[in-house]
Parts: sequence; structure tokens; C-alpha cells
Amino acid sequence: MHTHNGERGLWHWKHISLQFTINGLLACSALHPDVLSPSFKRNQLPSMLNSNKTFLILISFLLSFHIYLVTASDSEVGDETPFTYVEGTGKGPKEWGKITPHWRVCTKGKYQSPIDLLDQRVQVLPNLGQLKRDYKPAAAVVKNRGHDIAVMWKGYAGKININGTDYRLVQCHWHYPSEHTFNGSRYELELHAVHKSSSGNLAVVAIVYEYGHPDAFLSRMLKHIKSVGKEEKEIGIVNPGDIKFGSRKYYRYMGSLTVPPCTEGVVWTIVKKVRTVSREQVRALLEKVHDGFEGNARPTQPLDARPVWLYTP
Repeated sequence: MHTHNGERGLWHWKHISLQFTINGLLACSALHPDVLSPSFKRNQLPSMLNSNKTFLILISFLLSFHIYLVTASDSEVGDETPFTYVEGTGKGPKEWGKITPHWRVCTKGKYQSPIDLLDQRVQVLPNLGQLKRDYKPAAAVVKNRGHDIAVMWKGYAGKININGTDYRLVQCHWHYPSEHTFNGSRYELELHAVHKSSSGNLAVVAIVYEYGHPDAFLSRMLKHIKSVGKEEKEIGIVNPGDIKFGSRKYYRYMGSLTVPPCTEGVVWTIVKKVRTVSREQVRALLEKVHDGFEGNARPTQPLDARPVWLYTP
């Protein structure tokens, strides 16, 4: 992969960040909670920038773009909804923002997901650090939300930690084909593990798959997926640790939900390793979603000036 060295652009981001407002710092608290400390003062920002490169990197994600925080009320749609993935119907991806005023950001937003992960745009940044996972087995259900199949944890299923902020695992679901592309190419499937912080902010971990050996987690879920009806189905204890990442390398950028209401301010982590899934497993997912949602991948959105980072241990 051809990448640019992230350290070279570090001072550029520092000069940009000095122009940020205190309102922007509130947005940054999703990734650096120290900013909201009672002892934090405006004049501390320059010294923090000089002494903490990681903090500098994180504010470049959020503050330079005036990204909004995600709140609980801005979660993705739950089940039957008046949108499709078919253009020309008046309800396809290009029209989502016109269906209801609450979805306006789907069309007007500047920091939308998914994106194309283009080698020339990616900057290697070891300072991002390893993604910290602490998953726990917990009670779960399978739900057919019409536009996708989701495994939703009812008990505490653990968390990930991004720069000191804990994000609790809520659910995972699948998109066919992959929503994120790599140098313009899509893979066969993409899993999204959705996490939420105590303040309602979202972080999504994405894993992409190509055809090959069956995926272990989907193998455990397959009988439940095949038998789920209109109502959610209790499936007992499910261990999210069975979702294999396969690599510590990942991409990181700031984006949005990929389904309405397309809320921005989502911390995206895309695992670099491409895993495998069987054709039978993909077929089972496609057979259960409703008509018109067999292909439920949103087209890629403009990156504009957003940075995309690659963590390599």
C-alpha cells in the first residue's frame, strides 16, 4: 500500500487547530474527555497541542470539520422504513435526504459514510494506538429490521475504548456488498459492530469479507438467522468475542451512519484485514431481508478534506 507519512502533516494540523472555537472543543470531547474537565481553560489548548500529539490528531478529526455529536435519538432506523437502495424509485440513496426533514443530512451532510479508502489519501499514524476491546458474553436477540439482519445484545456485552472513552457494544449487522470500498473495489460483505458511549456518541467497527471459508461467528448465528420471523428472536448468550478481527491494523476516520438519518460524528474503525465468508452464509442473509434490500450497501460518499488514518503496530 502506498501511504503518506502522517508525521509530516502534524504541524499543519496544529496551525489549523489553533483557529478552533470552544464550541468545537465540546465536539472533541467524544474522543478526548479531558477537554470537558472543570479545570480546562481556553489558554491550555496551545500547550496541550505542543505536548500531546495524539490529542492533536484527534481534534483534527472533529474540530476542523465542525462535526456534530451523535445522540441516542439520532440512532439508525430500526425496522420498516420508507427508504430503499434502488435509485429511480424516489426513495433511493440520492433521495434519502428529501424523504423527511429529519434525514436532510443524508443529502446535505459533508462528512458522510461510507467512503472509498484510497491508498493515496491514507496517512500512516502509529500514534492512534491499538484498538482496545473488552467484549463479554451476554443475552442477545436476532432481529429482521427489513433492510438488514441484526444481532442485538440485551445484556452488557462489553466495550471498546478509543482514547480514554468507553463505547459499549450495542449490536452488529451486515451489508451486502461491502459499503466501504478499497481503491474503488468492493468486497462481498461488511459487518458493522455498533458501539455507544455513555453520552450517546457512536463508534462503529467495520470488517469486510470475501468469498472463501465460512465465518465462525456467522456459522453460530446461521440457524437463528434462517428462522427469524417478523418478531425479534431470543437466542440466548452470544459471545461478541467470536467476531474475529484478524489484524491489529485499522483505518480511522470521522463519518456518519450509513442508513437514515445519516447522523454525522461517528468514529469509524475499519479493520484492514479482509476475512472470509461462505456463499451459503451470504445467501442466508439475503433471503431474510425484505424485497428491495437484497443489496443494502449505500454508495460511497465524497471524502472532501477529511483525513483518513492507518494504524500499523
